[in-house]
Amino acid sequence: MINKVEICGVNTSKLPTISNEEKKELLIKIKNGDLEAREKFINGNLRLVLSVVQRFSNRNENADDLFQIGCIGLIKAIDNFDLGLNVQFSTYAVPMIIGEIRRYLRDNNIVRVSRSVRDLAYKTIQVKEKITKEKGKEPGIEEIAKELQVEPEEVAMSLDAIQDPVSLQEPVYNDGADSIYIMDQVKDVKNTDELWAENITIMEAMKKLNDREKIIVNKRFFDGKTQMEVAEEIGISQAQVSRLEKSAIERIKRQWK
Repeated sequence: MINKVEICGVNTSKLPTISNEEKKELLIKIKNGDLEAREKFINGNLRLVLSVVQRFSNRNENADDLFQIGCIGLIKAIDNFDLGLNVQFSTYAVPMIIGEIRRYLRDNNIVRVSRSVRDLAYKTIQVKEKITKEKGKEPGIEEIAKELQVEPEEVAMSLDAIQDPVSLQEPVYNDGADSIYIMDQVKDVKNTDELWAENITIMEAMKKLNDREKIIVNKRFFDGKTQMEVAEEIGISQAQVSRLEKSAIERIKRQWK
């Protein structure tokens, strides 16, 4: 699918691009009802849809279908984008395009979720977005349930039912050198002090680490914190935490051999 040149009759190798400045100008015109600007903006962002579609290349789904669904997500993003947001349009649009494709895949999945459960999940998402926009923060399950007049357990169950399984090895960030994977953001509640203290060799090897590496290893494997949490606590990026963590582990392994 990735190497397919023509999707839905569109030659993807010749898709137009528009600059960030031009995007801002077009968005203002779109909000004022300019249909020509809207069409130009959609065509100028089809490469964005294509890049998202390529993430689903391992699903063996029809590329034309996914591209069309992705375009629906793009249009929804255009209609809902707030010019007052201090973010690039692509930052806002990508999650919406992904969400639209995932909804399509869920609805066409072999494992069927009942219509009532699926409808409740979509209503939950809509209420969540509405309350977030009104109050400036995400509501809890109880608040959503109260709005929908259902039990909180039903809300939680409906959201779980429409979730796609995700590999722990799926990358969530890449800075061109090292990737950060979902497993790096999962808390480890098993590797506690007691388990690590059983192996004195590892503790001795940790003494060879520098102060920052010791802090990262302790917070990650003793306290069970995620890389994002560690990054926020010590004031560096998650990518830096990832690199330092890998470096520390390699050093411990060399000492342990």
